[in-house]
Amino acid sequence: MDRQASLTRTEMFSFVNPWIRYFLFFFSFLFWVFSLLIVAIGVYAKVQRATDAVRDTFLIDPAVFLIVVGVVMFFVTFCGCIGALRENIRLLKIFSFSLTLVFLTQMVIAILGFFYSDQTREALGKFVKKAIVHYRDDLDLQNLMDYIQKEFKCCGWNNYTDWSWNLYFNCTPSNPSTERCAVPFSCCTPSPGEDVINTMCGSGVRTQKHLDATNSIYPVGCADRAVVWIESHLLFVGALTLGLALPQIAGIVLSQILISEIQKEIGSVM
Repeated sequence: MDRQASLTRTEMFSFVNPWIRYFLFFFSFLFWVFSLLIVAIGVYAKVQRATDAVRDTFLIDPAVFLIVVGVVMFFVTFCGCIGALRENIRLLKIFSFSLTLVFLTQMVIAILGFFYSDQTREALGKFVKKAIVHYRDDLDLQNLMDYIQKEFKCCGWNNYTDWSWNLYFNCTPSNPSTERCAVPFSCCTPSPGEDVINTMCGSGVRTQKHLDATNSIYPVGCADRAVVWIESHLLFVGALTLGLALPQIAGIVLSQILISEIQKEIGSVM
C-alpha cells in the first residue's frame, strides 16, 4: 500500500512549475495580441494611401516600420506562447534566442549611438532630409514631421532654411509653387488666443531677414532641440529604456528556467 502511494506521488510530481509556465504563456500572449494590433495599424495606414506611395520613402515609411516590427513581434511571441503551452523546448529556445538577439541589437545601437554621436546625428539628418524632401508626397511623413516640429518647437533639421530641400518650398526663381520660400505651419509659433490654425502662417518667411523671420517661426533646428530635450528628460529616457528592457529580460529568464525544468522532467522519465 505504501509502495503504491509512493509511486502515485512520483507520477504526480513534476519538475515544471505551472506558475512559470502559464505566466510565460500569458506574457507572450499579451505581446502577441499587441503585435497583431501594430501590424493592423501599419497595414491600414499603407492601404489608405496606396495610391500615394513613393518608392524613395519606402525605408523611412512609418507604416512599413510598424508592419516590420509587428511581424517580428508576432513570430517571436508566437513561439513563446506555443512553446510554453505545449512545453516545446525547440520553440522556447527560438523564443529565448530571438529575444536575446533583439536585446543585444538594441544595446549595440544604444552604445554606438552614444560613442559615435556625430555619426548618429549625421544618419538621423539624412532621415530627416528625406522626410523634408518628400513632405508633400507622403502623408505619414508629413504628419510625422509636423508632430516633431510642433512638439519640439523646432523647424527643419539644422534650422528653418533646410526647407529649401523641398521642391514646393525652395526659393528658386523658377519655382511656380504657391508655397515658394515658405515653411510648413508646424514651424510657426502659436499666436496668443488663436483658436484656428493658420496653415499659411509660414508663407514667404524665407524671403525675410533672419530676425524678422524668427518672430513668427521657430528659429532652432530639431537636431539641437532633440539634444536639449534628452538632457532635460534624462529620468524619463532612462525609465523608457528600462521599460523596454525589462520585458525582454523577463522573457529570456523565464524561458530559460522553463527549458531547464522541461529537460529535468524528460531526464526523470528516461
